Amino acid sequence: MSQLELQLNGDCPLLLSSNQAEDNSLLPVDLANADTIAVDGSLLQRELIYVNRRQFVWRSAYYELLLIRNFDLRRHVVTLAMSFAADFADVFEVRGQKRARRGKGSAERVSPDTAALRYQGLDGIERVTELSFSPAPAQLDKNSATFVLDLGPGKWCRLALRIRCDPADRQDWTVRGWYQALRTARRALRASSGRAASIEGSNAVFNELARRSVADLYMLITETEYGPYPFAGIPWYSTFFGRDGIITALLTLWLDPAIAKGVLGFLAATQASETDRERDAQPGKILHEMRSGEMARLGEVPFARYYGSVDATPLFVMLVGEYFARTGDLDTVRLLWPNVIAALQWIDTDGDPDRIGPAAMRIDQGLLDLRLTTADRDNLAACLDDLVRGGKDEVDAFLMNKTCHQTENRTAGQRKAELLADVIGVRALAFPVSRAKRLCELGANPRIPAFVDAVQYP
Repeated sequence: MSQLELQLNGDCPLLLSSNQAEDNSLLPVDLANADTIAVDGSLLQRELIYVNRRQFVWRSAYYELLLIRNFDLRRHVVTLAMSFAADFADVFEVRGQKRARRGKGSAERVSPDTAALRYQGLDGIERVTELSFSPAPAQLDKNSATFVLDLGPGKWCRLALRIRCDPADRQDWTVRGWYQALRTARRALRASSGRAASIEGSNAVFNELARRSVADLYMLITETEYGPYPFAGIPWYSTFFGRDGIITALLTLWLDPAIAKGVLGFLAATQASETDRERDAQPGKILHEMRSGEMARLGEVPFARYYGSVDATPLFVMLVGEYFARTGDLDTVRLLWPNVIAALQWIDTDGDPDRIGPAAMRIDQGLLDLRLTTADRDNLAACLDDLVRGGKDEVDAFLMNKTCHQTENRTAGQRKAELLADVIGVRALAFPVSRAKRLCELGANPRIPAFVDAVQYP
């Protein structure tokens, strides 16, 4: 939606308050009328008509319930109008990127209570946004709906709105449907966040901070066929990012290991299997970003499946080790093992073309992204200086040059990894011994290099 504007008697209402529910399931907004002219021409003083908007998003649809109440001692007839439009702008257009051509948009009144906004994209896909009102408005056209409300002293009424993206079927819409959708959404949210370990201390402020943090985390999680996946952020980054998903999974393993399992499953399914310079894809490399908008589908941006991060692949291997250490889930590790091997091969070949150390990479695409996210601080200025001077077409970025961690804990971790290798039958794999030592540099937690190290030796 590019427009969804509410007016009372032709004027914008006054904002009284707005505060989302503690579990992020609902956004209530309290409004009141401004000084305005009523339908009969009389003056309607401010803050006599109260409007409560209750909004939430669930399963590709936006739901809103409006409660309108007359707090005056006199009867009032008011008009409530909603103007709407959808330009179907791609997220990269919203962020400022200009396009030479766009598809064609249209709008129509489908029924007395439903309007549809359509867009025929250049990628051959028709996208539809459907708005349904209950009860049916007094007037509905292709870009606005108008209700005439006759409110006696202290009386109130309810209106419900549903906005669906690409509706697959025609469904009747009622006020009761809003409550049913909210109940389903809250139950799903409770089931999802219910996996998390509970946190409670003696300090009320700390407890509130912990509850808010968990609620915010699960607001970002999307269920996929592989399990839960935390999206990177709303609104610009509400999609799959490899690095962000892995780091979130690593940091929440103690809280909810199902997140790590979902992240690993999705990234394994989208792991690159061929070389594509436009998308920075190489066999074994782990996804950086994935989008399904019109510009991505047309190749106007390379982010349909983009692999332009150097650290997502070793982080993927690290997460497998951490997930096993946390859960002991060998069945999942067996399924992921071919992807781990492919990731290790990338780290030792395309990820290290000059054989100079871990994750040293010759960068052709995504220079700024890779430097800012993975280069050591000491090397950053020199790398950017090379770019500014334009002295080379390809700049070698030397990344993650750390000291191998050798601690007493590494012995215990290695024994656990050797047991894992025996169980899943990979001890006979023959890879260069140097790779194990290079991978030691990737993990501050000694269990991770031990896990990777142990499976290298026959």
